[in-house]
Amino acid sequence: MLNAVDAEQRGAKIMVRTAATSARRSDGMWHVEFRTGAGENRKAAAKVLVNAAGPWVETVINTVVGSNSSRRVRLVKGSHIIVKKFWQGPQAYLLQNHDKRVIFVNPYEGDMALIGTTDIPYEGRAEDVAIADDEVDYLLSAVNRYTRKQLVGDDVLSSFSGVRPLYDDNAANPSAVTRDYVFDVEGAPPLLSVFGGKITTYRRLAEHALQKLRPYFPQMGRDWTADAPLPGGDMAGANFSAFFSDFRSRHAWLPQDLALHYARLYGTLSERVLNGARSVADLGTPFGSNCYAAEVDYLRRSEWAQTAEDILFRRTKCGLHMSQSQRDAVAALY
Repeated sequence: MLNAVDAEQRGAKIMVRTAATSARRSDGMWHVEFRTGAGENRKAAAKVLVNAAGPWVETVINTVVGSNSSRRVRLVKGSHIIVKKFWQGPQAYLLQNHDKRVIFVNPYEGDMALIGTTDIPYEGRAEDVAIADDEVDYLLSAVNRYTRKQLVGDDVLSSFSGVRPLYDDNAANPSAVTRDYVFDVEGAPPLLSVFGGKITTYRRLAEHALQKLRPYFPQMGRDWTADAPLPGGDMAGANFSAFFSDFRSRHAWLPQDLALHYARLYGTLSERVLNGARSVADLGTPFGSNCYAAEVDYLRRSEWAQTAEDILFRRTKCGLHMSQSQRDAVAALY
């Protein structure tokens, strides 16, 4: 999300919930057609098309562009569970399971723990991924090998799953599949497709991608992201403690937990969330779990939130701490 905010600040147009339906070369340009979530059709033209669709990279090549590639991705599912925190202190743990894989157990959202992850081959549509019962059992068993507190299925408060689009290097074991990335650049105007990659190296990947495109843009500037903070991260000396102390002093009317919520999620952008508020009452309707109308308005205005799930689970994790009636109150806004 912060990359999208950053891109918009630098002149990009961000279109969420918008599907590319067709991309064709004509007169030295790409002509791309889109369909928005509201069913509107739009068009755009470009000198280069970058396919960074992750799990859907092959779908874009085959269906949207109408081409093909010899490269493939393998989908590997990773699932996580959330339980109540069952130990004292701020420590996180790495626990090796019987299959030699490492499971992390992290403090999460104050009074919760995040446990993950599984690593299994996945067949099917990436958007349909969901945790399976045997994955829950696997994670619980991995933790129970080491802890006095024995977790059971009823301890699981929530769960989520995702797919890793790994470059298919024909490794037999999913855990052994390369986490590196591979580029395809073909045709004129060029189509650059990204196979593989992961969040921890995405900025290096992006710089390498642009280097691949440099021949088409000879006036391209130098790489710059290594030392550039994302929006909200421009704190003096990257010192969060000092930033938070100053933020608290300037907004002493904010309760400690609410101030920390804003500071952690938005950093220096917290001022935009507050939007001139001088009291808790100025934040508008309280929905529960530090979720106020001011934050909802900010997320809709500046981070393209379009549903209650966007607000409560994708942009924040407030929904994990709220009752169903509180979540319904946010959903009623839509």
